[in-house]
Amino acid sequence: MNFNINSLHNWYRSLLQNPKYRWWVVAASIVYLVSPIDLVPDFLPFAGLIDDTLIVSLLVSEVAQIAKAKLQSKSTRSSRAETTQTTPFNADTVGQVIDIQPIQ
Repeated sequence: MNFNINSLHNWYRSLLQNPKYRWWVVAASIVYLVSPIDLVPDFLPFAGLIDDTLIVSLLVSEVAQIAKAKLQSKSTRSSRAETTQTTPFNADTVGQVIDIQPIQ
């Protein structure tokens, strides 16, 4: 079995993007961060914080991308709703009189 960081990142990202598992992954990530049981123990001066830093950076970046996508989809939906509710009158022509003369 071939293991690399990129495959782990893709797996974590796909779990976060799935609405069914999203909050479970967020909760598990937070529990992992506050738990004294880690892949690399926290009492090791530098190495102990590497795994926590990776989890925090992955979690924050993915949740930020999900929130950005949700906000963009909300704004596009609201702008579409505004364009469908426009009046049939053009604001420039309201109040103007059109002089129609018969063709002779």
